[in-house]
Amino acid sequence: MASREFRRMLEGYGLTTANIFYRLPDHPAIMQSYIWQDYDLQPQFPQLRKFLDFWQRSLDGRLHSVQVAHSGLIRPAEISLVDKEFRLH
Repeated sequence: MASREFRRMLEGYGLTTANIFYRLPDHPAIMQSYIWQDYDLQPQFPQLRKFLDFWQRSLDGRLHSVQVAHSGLIRPAEISLVDKEFRLH
């Protein structure tokens, strides 16, 4: 049986990484970053939005910004042409 991650990739999910910048609750002048990573759908990013909603609802650190990187892991095979052939006996 295929793994959960592989099935999600077949459904169009790709690896999504978010670098979340937030202000420390006790020291709002200081910012910190948190890295979040999961399989998600581009461009709506429902998993990331769900996590950010949880963050705003439940955590004290106020969000400053979010940088998102996404990579579709299953894509057409790349073909490279061979311009030379060598034979060994």
